[in-house]
Parts: sequence; structure tokens; C-alpha cells
Amino acid sequence: MLTHLIYLPGDRLQQVLTQQFSLDDDIKQHVVGGAKSAADRKWAVLQITFRYLENYRELLQEQTYNNFPKDLCVCALQDLSAHPELVEDVLKLQRWTEILNCPSEEVKDSRRKQVRPLFRHFRRIDACLQPREAFRGSDEIFCRVYSPDHSYVTIRSRLSCSVEEILCLVREKLQFSEDQPVLPVNLILVAVTSSGEKAVFRPSDEAVFTTLGVNTHLFVCDTTELDTLTPLPEEVHWSPGDSKLHDMSAEEVTNQLVVFDWELFSCVHEVEFVCYVFHGEQAQWRPLNLELVLQRCSELQHWVATEILQCSSLPKRVQLVRKFIKIASLCKQQQDLLSFLAVVLGLDNPAVSRLRLTWEGLPGRFRKQFQQFESVVDPSRNHKSYRDLLSTLRPPLIPFTPLLLKDLTFLHESCKTFHGDVVNFEKMVRNTHTHLFAEMVRTIRWFRHTQPVMDTETSPSHLQTKAYIRQLQVIDNQNLLFDLSCKLEPKDT
Repeated sequence: MLTHLIYLPGDRLQQVLTQQFSLDDDIKQHVVGGAKSAADRKWAVLQITFRYLENYRELLQEQTYNNFPKDLCVCALQDLSAHPELVEDVLKLQRWTEILNCPSEEVKDSRRKQVRPLFRHFRRIDACLQPREAFRGSDEIFCRVYSPDHSYVTIRSRLSCSVEEILCLVREKLQFSEDQPVLPVNLILVAVTSSGEKAVFRPSDEAVFTTLGVNTHLFVCDTTELDTLTPLPEEVHWSPGDSKLHDMSAEEVTNQLVVFDWELFSCVHEVEFVCYVFHGEQAQWRPLNLELVLQRCSELQHWVATEILQCSSLPKRVQLVRKFIKIASLCKQQQDLLSFLAVVLGLDNPAVSRLRLTWEGLPGRFRKQFQQFESVVDPSRNHKSYRDLLSTLRPPLIPFTPLLLKDLTFLHESCKTFHGDVVNFEKMVRNTHTHLFAEMVRTIRWFRHTQPVMDTETSPSHLQTKAYIRQLQVIDNQNLLFDLSCKLEPKDT
């Protein structure tokens, strides 16, 4: 059911189920030789419908215009006098109709009031300390959109809105700006990274917010101004300073990493993995929460490098490397493989690994421990070391999400989805030579079917660490990281 959208879109599946339930009994018996009674067929359709609704409940609630459960319920009620044995299933379908079409007042109020800042340039402590909830396309967010001179307007928008809608919102804001008396004619929306790379969005593109990189910002300009766009000054000018990590224990930092990673991973609907691999931008549901998990993985790697390379004192820098190795060890113990691998990869960043004096200052046991961690990250033999580690763990655990997607993508690209007009169900359900797609999705469900014990302490130091972990400030420009590295330890040393 989770992979049906690969070969049968959701609206088409709903149409087929309704048609099969309402199909004339005489015609149906002629087609299948009377092998099944009409009641058996209707019962089977309802069971498939319940499985479908259970899997897609949260996503279907987003579709205010979806009448599938209601239409099928009307058909079932009309047939109830002829098939009274279906009464319990029809009542269940009625309950599903109420759940999908009439969300509780609490849910309505929550969705109506909640407008969340999506990006890290909104430093709102009250927002970041709240437990993370799944993003849906209908959610409203705040976002800054910059002009070529680095002035900006703040817009309020649906997460799933199109680029054309974003541009309309920006135009409305700029009309009331004294600094912008004449609006450009041909406005375009551009993503600008901290390294100066630019990506121009098409007007029809949707849900672009969650696709942005760690320090990527949205700019709006005329087509003739594209070449003049530059990163924000705070993204390219960093000065050395003492890290806040010096005042935090490795245990507390690890606990906050695990809690936040679990919140992010739990928000990802299983179908997002399928949509990400098979459909990309053409998916019925965008993998919004999955894209945020991938952002987090990149953010953690750059966080490690940023903290170390901003530390100008050699003894303190050695202490930071020791602390990160300890954090990696604790993440591994708590089965947060996302943060574990991200921290190790951050320490393996070329700008960090070249710091010979820093690494020589580490005690031997820390260097040996880090070498063991590097062996887990080793990609040789299809990441065998990581897979061996994963096979020894039991839920709850947080896997290294990029590798999950790599496996799903390999399976997708190595096997045809169709042979002519026939669906290759071997790919979806049973395959003796590689991981089957459905089994991999079930594995993701298995990883998180047990809820970990969450820390609920509310001391000031605890909240400070929590806010720090959820609003990391990082350098994701590799050239800038190398410049900082060479200033700390010049090449001739």
C-alpha cells in the first residue's frame, strides 16, 4: 500500500476502489466465473480501503476537497440492506469519513494559529524549544526574502505554495516600501548559497522552502540583476571566538542531539521516502520533513568543523576535538547513528583533518577511538561496517538517513518498475537478490516503533543547551573553512 503511488496515483486508486465496490454483481460474476460473492468482493474493497486510510490518514487530512471516503460510504450505505453482514465495516467507514472530513476543533485551532519560522535567521527561543511537529503543505510559515542590496521583506506563506505565489506576496510587500518606489517588471526567485552559487526557480515550482541548504537564502530580483546577487555578509565574514561548547557537558549535548534527531525522524511519513526516490518534484506529497532531516545531517557535519575552526587557542581546540569524539561515542551508545556519523564526518572534513598540531595534541586513546569510528564510516564494500553495526541494534534507533535513500535509489534504478504495461511487483514485494522495496520501508517503521525515553528537565542550563542544539550557527562554505584552517595552522607548520 505504501508503494501503490509508484504505479497507480492516489486519485486513480480511489476511483478504482469505488468502481469495484459499485460494480454490477451480474457483470462481476461473469468476469470471474462467480468465484466470489458480491459480499466478499465488497468486503475485500473495504479492507483495502481501511489499509489505505490508515497509511495515508495524515496526508489525506490535508486534502480538503477529497470526497473519496464520503462517496464510498454513500455507496456502502445504499448496499447495506442487500448485504447486512457488512454493517460493522460500513460503520467503521463512517467513522473514517468523520475523522478525515471533520478534524477536531483543537486540531483546527492549532493549524489556524500556528505560523512557524522555518529558517535559522529567525532566532526565536520560544519556537525552537517546542517539540518539533511534522510539516504539512498547508502549514503557514514566516520567511525572509532578500533584495540584491540585502534588504528584505518578511512574508507569510503556505509551505507548499508555488514560486509564482511567493513572488506575488513579495510584490505586495514591496509596494508599501519607501525604498522600492519602482517595482522590477520581470521578478525571479533565486536561491543563493553562502559560497555564491545561484539557482533560479521556475514559477511553477512548489514547496521550495525545505529544499534550501543550510545557509541558503531566497532572493528576488530582476532578470538583469542575477549576476549582482551576493551572499549575506554574515555568511562570509566569520571571526574567531570561544565556543559555547566549552561550558556544556558532552552528555548534555548528546542528549539534546538525540532528542531533536528523534523528533525530526519521527516527523517523516514513510511515504516520503517513496516519493523522494520515485517521483521527486512530481510526487503527490512532497517529502518536506525528509528534506529537513537531510538538511540537519549536513548542518551537523558543518557544525563540527565550524566550532573547531573558530577556536584560535590550540589547547582549547584540542579539548573541542576530544569533546566531539566523546559526543560521537555517546551518540553511538544511544543509537543515534545520524548524529554519530555526522559528527565523525565533520571531524573528517579536510579543513579539520589537516590540523596536524591539533590532532597530535590528542591523547592516544582518543585517536585510537576515532580511528575505530572512521572504520564505521568507511564506504568500502557498500558500507559493510555500518551495516554490520546496524544489524546488531534494536529499536528505537535513528539511522543515517542519506544511506537509506541511497539504498532505495539503487533498488529503484537497478530494477524496472514496469515491463511494458505490466507492473514489476517483484521489485515492490519480493526480490531474492537485493533488499525489496516494501521491506526497506517496513524497516524504517520498525526503527521507530518503540519510543525512546525523553529527557524532560527544565533547568536554565538544560534549556540553554537545548536552544543551542536546535539553532546551530554553521559555516557551510568549504573555501571559507579552509581559509580559517590555514590561518590556525599555516601550511609550512
